[in-house]
Amino acid sequence: MKGSFLAIVFSFLALFSACGQTQSTSKEKPNNPKELSEEEWKSILTQEEYDVLRNKGTERAFTGEYWDNKEDGVYVCGACGAELFDSKTKFKSGSGWPSFYDTLGNVSMVMDRSYGMLRTEVVCSNCEGHLGHVFEDGPRPTGYRYCINSVSLDFKKR
Repeated sequence: MKGSFLAIVFSFLALFSACGQTQSTSKEKPNNPKELSEEEWKSILTQEEYDVLRNKGTERAFTGEYWDNKEDGVYVCGACGAELFDSKTKFKSGSGWPSFYDTLGNVSMVMDRSYGMLRTEVVCSNCEGHLGHVFEDGPRPTGYRYCINSVSLDFKKR
């Protein structure tokens, strides 16, 4: 009886400790991401990553892994690994999402007319994954605020 009670306790502790942990960022990146089917994307990405990167969703403000990250490095696409933003261009916007005033050039802009608004969507040029939106209220020197979902990113420390 004592052994089965301990087994239950250890099972509960293992389950409890796994809650809230993020998925490792060491997943294999696709070679030709623009050629993948949606079923292939579903097998590569977590449900949350798929919802944001492929279905243009968003994570709740102040909940993402990188909104308050201050480490030195490069932010890459969470789907394909393309380099997107340098931490040197990251700034605290107060929006609750990682914000950058410049890119490393691997992003494209798309007109977004969803929800009755006119916005500029930011997508990865390599895999066309949804990253977030860009606004013209950022700091100098560009004046842009690239407001990006943490779940769309992985981070590579320098």
